Amino acid sequence: MTGPGEGLAEPAATTVAESPDELAAVLTGAADRARAAVEEFAGAEAVGDYLGVSLEDPNAATHRFLAHLPGYQGWQWAAVVAAHPGADHATISEVVLIPGPTALLAPEWVPWDQRVRPGDLSPGDLLAPVADDPRLVPGYTASGDPEVDETAAEIGLGRRWVMSAWGRAEAAERWHTGDHGPDSTMARSTKRMCRDCGFFLPLAGSLGAMFGVCGNELSADGQIVDKQYGCGAHSDTPTPAGTGSPAYEPYDDGVLDIADNPSPPEPPEPEAAEPESPEPEAVEPEAVEPESPEPAD
Repeated sequence: MTGPGEGLAEPAATTVAESPDELAAVLTGAADRARAAVEEFAGAEAVGDYLGVSLEDPNAATHRFLAHLPGYQGWQWAAVVAAHPGADHATISEVVLIPGPTALLAPEWVPWDQRVRPGDLSPGDLLAPVADDPRLVPGYTASGDPEVDETAAEIGLGRRWVMSAWGRAEAAERWHTGDHGPDSTMARSTKRMCRDCGFFLPLAGSLGAMFGVCGNELSADGQIVDKQYGCGAHSDTPTPAGTGSPAYEPYDDGVLDIADNPSPPEPPEPEAAEPESPEPEAVEPEAVEPESPEPAD
């Protein structure tokens, strides 16, 4: 009979991670296990070269592989592995697709009220003010007294909402620094200002101290202009003296005689050549045989 502990086989020696260095070796050495998990998730053809491993904390690491997916150039597969002290292998926690340093990403999302820009509003569009818009404050509500309500309407209070002092200041700053402000190219090109122009229609209220509306159809017609804005269509612009160009004398083409150019004469037609008479053929003289003398009787 054996006593306690006698006859028991000694436990087999196994490689375990007891120290932090050994645990890190288990985590970083799980690249093959991580690749197998990614291939099981996405398919072997979607997994590319091994890119490396990084420790997330003492018990977790992330193995990265290049992703071969249409439309995901520069993206990477990330397989997170974990192990506890004393473990001889790591387990898979998750597999995700993450952008790499050269990945093409969509721009950062911006709320719609921050994306809208001047000029975006088209016919039929609805653009409500945001909640608690600082540009608006509650207006005057009807009191039932006709005289009071009429006075309120005259000064612009007969509406549900009116522009706040902050909203008016923001609009004034925008107009003053815009295309019809004193620092614009058009305003700097002339010495005359809108405040002295007959086409200038001042605004009512507090904004009338700085702004008005242009009534010249040849200039900024119907638009808000700063009093210090100016253009070449000012009502005090003098008419140019004299006629013609100041650099050249006027040219009157009415004093010239205009005649049509005669058409050039047609070239004479070449005369027909007379046919040449054939040269007479040379006639060779016929040979005459000499007569033989007759014999005398």
